[in-house]
Amino acid sequence: MTDCLALKKSNCKNCHKCIRHCPVKSIRFSGEQAHIVTDECILCGQCFVVCPQNAKQVVDETEKVKVLLNSGSPVIASVAPSFIANYEGVGIEGLREAMKKLGFYDVEETAIGATIVKNEYERLLQEEHREILISSCCHSVNLLIQKYFKSLLPYLADVVSPMQAHCRDIRRRYPDAKTVFIGPCIAKKDEAEHYVGIVDAVLTFDELTAWFKSRNIILNKNVDSNEESRARFFPTTGGILKTMNLDIPDYTYMAIDGTEQCIEALRDIERGGLKNCFIEMSACKGSCIGGPVMDKAVRSPIRDYMAVEKYAGKRDFNVVQPPLSMIKKGFSTIQHDKQTPTEEEIRAILRQMNKFTTIDELNCGTCGYNTCREKAIAVFQGKAEITMCLPFLKEQAERFSDTIFKNTPNGLIVVNDKLEVQQINPAAQNILNISQASDVLGAPVVRILDPAEFVQVLDSYRGIYNQRKFLAEYQRYVDQTIVYDKECHLLVCIMRDVTAEQKARDDKEELSRQTIDVADKVVDKQMRVVQDIASLLGETVAETKIALSKLKESIKQ
Repeated sequence: MTDCLALKKSNCKNCHKCIRHCPVKSIRFSGEQAHIVTDECILCGQCFVVCPQNAKQVVDETEKVKVLLNSGSPVIASVAPSFIANYEGVGIEGLREAMKKLGFYDVEETAIGATIVKNEYERLLQEEHREILISSCCHSVNLLIQKYFKSLLPYLADVVSPMQAHCRDIRRRYPDAKTVFIGPCIAKKDEAEHYVGIVDAVLTFDELTAWFKSRNIILNKNVDSNEESRARFFPTTGGILKTMNLDIPDYTYMAIDGTEQCIEALRDIERGGLKNCFIEMSACKGSCIGGPVMDKAVRSPIRDYMAVEKYAGKRDFNVVQPPLSMIKKGFSTIQHDKQTPTEEEIRAILRQMNKFTTIDELNCGTCGYNTCREKAIAVFQGKAEITMCLPFLKEQAERFSDTIFKNTPNGLIVVNDKLEVQQINPAAQNILNISQASDVLGAPVVRILDPAEFVQVLDSYRGIYNQRKFLAEYQRYVDQTIVYDKECHLLVCIMRDVTAEQKARDDKEELSRQTIDVADKVVDKQMRVVQDIASLLGETVAETKIALSKLKESIKQ
C-alpha cells in the first residue's frame, strides 16, 4: 500500500486524538509522535480530519498532474459526482470550463463509470444469484475486508470501482489519453497506484481548489441539467441503491455508512445466518459527500445531500457496457504482522500500568483504545506506550507530588484567592502546632497566620521571597516565601523553620557580648595594676595600653 498520508512531525503534539478516532487502530506512538502503520491502515482519512494540529498531510499530486499536462497527450479528468456538494452551485459545464484553463483536454463525470458498475451489480444478483453481495466502490471498505475480514472476501463484489470503470471507458474512446481522477477520497490515491495502467494520477478537491486559487480561476456558478444522470446519487448513503432495480423477490437491500458501522456489519456477517442481501458499504459517514478531503469550510451534510439530489437526473447515463473482462476485479488478502501476546504477557503489561485487578481496568478510552487489555496488546506490539494511559499518568503525578508534599522539610500551605486554607503539609503543621490538617482546611488563613502578606501578594501579583519572620504565637522563626499561581488562582506559602538557626545565632551573639564584657573588666583591672607598677617604676603606661587595646579588639573579633 502506498503512503498517501504523511506526518508533519513538528506539528504532532502527542494529543492521541488520531488514535481515538482510528477505527482499526493503525497508528503507532513512539517518542511522543504519531506514526501511521501503513500495513494496517485502511486510508479512511479520519486521522487527517480530526487532527487539531494539521500534523497529518495528504500527499499532493498536483505537480504530477502538471507533468502529465505537459506530456503532449490529452489529459482527461474524471470528476467524482460529489463535486456538486463541494463546489456549491457549479455544474459539470462550469467545472469543465475552469479546468480547461488549467490545461485539461476534457472533463467528465465519474458517474458515467458508476452507471457501468451499477449495471454489473444488477447482473450479478439476477444471473449469478449471489447469496451476499457487498459493494466494492469504496476502496477503504475493500481494504478493511482484505486486511481484517479475510473470510468475507468471497462476498465482496468482484467489480471495478466507478473511478476505474470510467477511466477505462475514457481510454477506450481516447487510446492515447492520460486520466486523472478528482474527488473527496484519500484512498483513491492508493487504489490508482495499486491497480497500474488505469488512472494516472489522483487529485483531491482540496488540491484542485488550491490550484484554482493559484491561477486566480473563478468557477462559473451555472448548474446544468441532465435527465440521464441518475448515477449522480452514488456519493450519498443509499445512493447506489437509488440507481438499481430492486425487484428480486425475497432479497434484502441495505446501505451502511461509517467505518464503525461497517465493522459491526461485517462481524454480523461473520457470525453467519445472513442470506439473499445486497449491502452497500461506505467508510465515510454520509458516504462520499462526507469524504475526508471535501472542503471543510463548506461541509454540511444536509445541504450537501440536497445539492446531490437536486442535481441528479431520473434516468441512467447512456453507456456502452464493456465486456466482463474489463470490469472484473480480483481481491486478495493483505497480510500485516501483528503478534498476539499471551495472557501472562498482557497481565504483565497491565501491572506496569498499575492495573492489578479487573476493577483497576477503567476502560475509559482516553488512550484511544476501547479497553485496557486492547491498550496492553498495543503496547506489546510496539504501537502504544504505557504513558498514554491518562489515569496512570494522573495517579503517578499525584503520587509523586504527594510524596514531595508530605516529606519536604519545608512547611507548605496552599490558600485560595478567598484566603481559605486548601492544603497544609505535616512540616507546616509542626511549625504551627496543628495536630490535624482537617482542623484548618477550608478555614480562613487568618486563624493561623497574619494574612497581610497574603493580601499584598494577591493584590500585586508579586511574590515575597525569603522574608525572615518571628511567629510570636508559635515562638518560631521562619524564612517565608509567598507566591501566586495565576492559572490555578492559588497562593502558596513556603516556610523554612529557622528557629534553631536563629537561636544559635542569638546564643553566639550573647556569648560574644559576655566575652567582651569580661575582656573589658580584665583590661580595666590590668590597667589599674599596670598604672600602680608604672608609678612605682616611673615608666609610662602608653605602650602597655596600646597592647591591651589590641588584645581587646582581637577578643571582639
